[in-house]
Amino acid sequence: MTGRVALPVVHRAMVASLATNIRQGGTSAQCWKYDLSQDRSLGGSVRIGQSQGSFLTHRSTNLLRPAAAISVEQDDVNTYLPKGDMWSVHKFGGTCMGTPQRIQSVADIVLSDSSERKLVIVSAMSKVTDMMYNLVHKAQSRDDSYMIALEEVFEKHMAAAKDLLDGEDLASFLSQLHSDVSSLRAMLSAIYIAGHATESFSDFVVGHGELWSAQMLSYAIKKSGAPCSWMDTREVLVVKPSGPNQVDPDYLESEKRLQKWFSRQPAEIIVATGFIASTAENIPTTLKRDGSDFSAAIIGSLVRARQVTIWTDVDGVFSADPRKVSEAVILSTLSYQEAWEMSYFGANVLHPRTIIPVMKDNIPIVIRNMFNISAPGTMICRQPANDNGDLDACVKSFATIDNLALVNVEGTGMAGVPGTSSAIFSVVKDVGANVIMISQASSEHSICFAVPEKEVAAVSAALHVRFREALAAGRLSKVEVINGCSILAVVGLRMASTPGVSAMLFDALAKANINVRAIAQGCSEYNITVVLKQEDCVRALRAAHSRFFLSKTTLAVGIIGPGLIGGTLLNQLKDQAAVLKENMNIDLRVIGITGSSTMLLSDTGIDLTQWKELLRKEAEPADLANFVRHMSDNHVFPNKVLVDCTADTSVASHYYDWLKKGIHVITPNKKANSGPLDRYLKLRTLQRASYTHYFYEATVGAGLPIISTLRGLLETGDKILRIEGIFSGTLSYIFNNFEGTRTFSNVVAEAKEAGYTEPDPRDDLSGTDVARKQVIILARESGLTLELSDIPVKSLVPEALASCSSADEFMQKLPSFDEDWAKQRSEAEAAGEVLRYVGVVDAVNQKGQVELRRYKRDHPFAQLSGSDNIIAFTTSRYKEQPLIVRGPGAGAEVTAGGVFCDMLRLASSLGAPS
Repeated sequence: MTGRVALPVVHRAMVASLATNIRQGGTSAQCWKYDLSQDRSLGGSVRIGQSQGSFLTHRSTNLLRPAAAISVEQDDVNTYLPKGDMWSVHKFGGTCMGTPQRIQSVADIVLSDSSERKLVIVSAMSKVTDMMYNLVHKAQSRDDSYMIALEEVFEKHMAAAKDLLDGEDLASFLSQLHSDVSSLRAMLSAIYIAGHATESFSDFVVGHGELWSAQMLSYAIKKSGAPCSWMDTREVLVVKPSGPNQVDPDYLESEKRLQKWFSRQPAEIIVATGFIASTAENIPTTLKRDGSDFSAAIIGSLVRARQVTIWTDVDGVFSADPRKVSEAVILSTLSYQEAWEMSYFGANVLHPRTIIPVMKDNIPIVIRNMFNISAPGTMICRQPANDNGDLDACVKSFATIDNLALVNVEGTGMAGVPGTSSAIFSVVKDVGANVIMISQASSEHSICFAVPEKEVAAVSAALHVRFREALAAGRLSKVEVINGCSILAVVGLRMASTPGVSAMLFDALAKANINVRAIAQGCSEYNITVVLKQEDCVRALRAAHSRFFLSKTTLAVGIIGPGLIGGTLLNQLKDQAAVLKENMNIDLRVIGITGSSTMLLSDTGIDLTQWKELLRKEAEPADLANFVRHMSDNHVFPNKVLVDCTADTSVASHYYDWLKKGIHVITPNKKANSGPLDRYLKLRTLQRASYTHYFYEATVGAGLPIISTLRGLLETGDKILRIEGIFSGTLSYIFNNFEGTRTFSNVVAEAKEAGYTEPDPRDDLSGTDVARKQVIILARESGLTLELSDIPVKSLVPEALASCSSADEFMQKLPSFDEDWAKQRSEAEAAGEVLRYVGVVDAVNQKGQVELRRYKRDHPFAQLSGSDNIIAFTTSRYKEQPLIVRGPGAGAEVTAGGVFCDMLRLASSLGAPS
């Protein structure tokens, strides 16, 4: 079976085929004959290539080989190739070349460059490379639709050319396009018949996308009148295989060929094809992954360019993946080494090999956005001299790799035994697995390493076979696989010899309740690598990014109880959110609000300007377990806090479980700290043993700094002797206003009307709900192990009224006791004293009490007004003159403010600037 189709040569040397020897059958044309008679899989012969009466015969194996008589011209070089800063190199990827309009924009960018000479590297139009690979795949699969797919490629480029070009330029390009497509049709026909394509055949087909985009751009530039030539880089770039799917440039040969090419076409603007090259034998090949970037770096090195600009569709290199860290920032500069490290760990920067050609000649690479030319981009260059030593400057970026497994080989028999590591990694090499990271303890007791999860089964099986005897004998105790892992890498050239970087990283991870499974750091200290659970990876990335001041400290907040205090807190958050972001780098996101009947959930944050309306219209039935699960399962935010604004014992009973889940707890609810002593001690023990915080400043004195003052005294070594205070803002208001001729019942009614009392004033007057609980909290904070029942309370509720069925009934009957109260007041006034309802913690005698006392009019407790609280700390240091804290101790605004203060204290402990 024989067929004849004209197939012109695109290269000056013959392209590859399935041949073993070559003989030339003519001189006036360059074409092929594919003689497949030697291919046992075909049992036939196909002749392709007769043009102008001449052809080239070529017997086949699996390689294309050049005709012996055809080689790169050996003409004398008459035109010198200039090198140096007069050259600027630009590379435009497929997205930039995606449409005729974009190609014209590329031409405008090139023409606007004031450099004396410009070299432009282009990729195929967007998606064309995939289309070309698909052609090869269809042809070798003997799928007839490859012809239709080829027609689609032709139509795409013809339509683009008609939109972009006109006149002779259009006619010239379309003529070349027709000729190339005819050649491809013949090549694909041969592949279809053979049922397989060699790598060289595939590279030849795929490279046409770059050829066509380079030609179109060169014509577009010429339209402006600027001299421009286009270069098929297969005539210039010479590479040699250096490993699986990898090639290395031959700089000396490439430089010679570039000089020869330039001697023929010494244009000021050269548009060159990216991605494609040739072997030393002139066989077409490609530069493999990220080949166009690699082409630009190689050519930039060959001409010693001033700069290589990689044009893309992003503003530069981010400090972290912006899809995972919304606050990621564009980096203005990166060192070559930093870019290298980042790309290894999956960051969308440049392939490491792209950096090598420019690095050796100290040529900067700039990543810029073609669609946002005003953005300066990121410059990758030699590390600029800067000795500021700031921690936030020494860490440049963060990168992650997901879908990994950790393999741990462990055993006492490994210690001191030479060759164990070699044997382990020889097995891994034989399996063909890629080792991402290695960590070994100095004791040599264990070695662990990370590999892609899809490869770990083969690695584990091979290790069990290789070390079967050692495992049976107990020299190795286990070969363990831990699935579901990710790697977080922290990158920065200045991390080297900068103390505190690792401490800050691990502190940030610990505070986000993230466990580190393995650690690796090279002696170069350019990166610190940690292995984590994959489910923790995004939280870890965000926590680390925030800690090094590259983004805001973000705190996901769940509000339980949007009533008086909770609602006031939400309004305070709404009013202050923008200021906190701008001035304190704190981003507080309320992602859940729940009441007793309904709850509102959000993954990214509720709009607090309309939280009431949203809670009314979009809420779902309240379910505290689901509410907490929503908080716990959110991986967007590294740090989460539940704020309990209720007075509910059942809610407080969950604090311990929430803290164990790594969720911080803030509350004004007194029930947990004044409840059973063992529960309180359990909470405090957990808090001290973990990085999870439990703040409750507002449980005593609303927004007054009483708990923090007490802790400050104790932590600095002071000894508490006595704490005495008016802890109830309600009772403070009542006794501050119970003077002159006013009746006790009238003052209580006024306090109730003003909202200072509970709905049933007996809850305040009994002393139990506020005063006793605050006394027991302070006693426990001082180190006393007291139960609530250990605190005697003198109730202010007349015994006869304790059994009233309602608050209204109580208020109606209270005036009958006004005479008794007036008598107590008169007796006090006669002695120059006032009545005050106080709580006392006697640390010396280890007891507490709550009762009505009389104080001289010059005593600080007699000087109060309104609903103020006052607390006096008598300590070893403040013995003669107690330390006094005074201020409003009741009301939603001050209580919510105390809770808000705890939230900011939490943010500060998580890394926000003070």
